[in-house]
Amino acid sequence: MAETPRHIAHFDLDAFFVSVELLKRPELRGKPLIVGGDGQRGIVAACSYEARKFGIQSAMPAMTAKKLCPQAIFLKGSYHEYSKYSRMVTDIIAAAVPVYEKASIDEFYVDLTGMDKFFGVSQYTRELRTRIIKETGLPISYGLSTSKLVSKMATNEAKPNGYLEIPAGRETAFLWPLTVDKIPMVGKQTQQQLYSMGIHTIEQLAKTPVEQLEYAFGKWGKSLWEKAHGLSDSPVEPYSEQKSLSHENTFQEDHNDISFLKKELVRLTEETAYDLRQEEKLTGCVTIKLRYSDFKTVSRQEVIDYTALDNVLMQKVHDLFDKLYHKGEKVRLLGVRFSHLVPMTIQMSLFDDSVEKLELFKAVDGIKNQFGSGAVMKATSLGNKKKN
Repeated sequence: MAETPRHIAHFDLDAFFVSVELLKRPELRGKPLIVGGDGQRGIVAACSYEARKFGIQSAMPAMTAKKLCPQAIFLKGSYHEYSKYSRMVTDIIAAAVPVYEKASIDEFYVDLTGMDKFFGVSQYTRELRTRIIKETGLPISYGLSTSKLVSKMATNEAKPNGYLEIPAGRETAFLWPLTVDKIPMVGKQTQQQLYSMGIHTIEQLAKTPVEQLEYAFGKWGKSLWEKAHGLSDSPVEPYSEQKSLSHENTFQEDHNDISFLKKELVRLTEETAYDLRQEEKLTGCVTIKLRYSDFKTVSRQEVIDYTALDNVLMQKVHDLFDKLYHKGEKVRLLGVRFSHLVPMTIQMSLFDDSVEKLELFKAVDGIKNQFGSGAVMKATSLGNKKKN
């Protein structure tokens, strides 16, 4: 019996940061907008489609963007607003579908397989898009096909603010006229290598013997060949706000010394933030846990704007501790947990001094990877370094 084709939709909010800013300042619609710092060391975090026509793109220095488009309007941007609207869209999708994956702050995969028995999948997906636009005021595009790969590529072709549906069996008809740079994960280096082999379109790639591609690219060669044929069975990874990263420590003796407890919180936060960046994730919720000497265990959590920065997380952890801890009581365990995890995107790390801070923390992470986790730590946590 033939296998029932999957129905996978890929939703992507169009120029998400810019679109959120336009909700506040609709008079700027249609102008070349840049979200990010406009100073000497400013970076373009995101830009409108009008700005892209001048060659401006994410991660470009602000000074370069100004030369390309002197009339561009710079907007500072707001982590808080982007986090808020991302959660709004997540809630709408979560209430409407059985399985979804939050691929980033502004990107979602939805598995609608089997729903065609109850609804027309095509109609249902269109109605979901309409609902998101109506309830948030944000433009969103989608692609619908039998796989995550083809749906994502369909979304990219449907942008801005459109949709494209590729029926089962029509994957190669859609893919083959496209150029190889349209394949996700094909960077400049791979692109140039393919061009040097005379391969410019996905059809040419599909018709190249897989052995030749494997000789040129190793395992990646076979993967490229499969992508060119629309072959992808990658599953939609169910999103759960409960998925988390955490560290905790049970002390050898109970403590009520605030200085000691705060230093321990710094150490636990550093360790958990390190894990967060190693997994290339952002967290949207912080929890701390306390266990007192009588074994009574309490915790407190707060939803925060998505981040992976130590200083932001440290501040929240200390705030939560101050609200939770009963002064004078002895503590036997402290724990820090980050949940509501989403994959990190370059745009979320390109605001003001956040890019420099993130690079600093990543540099420290690199030293820890090379020399061990104890190689670098904040002065405030030195006094609590665990004894073996």
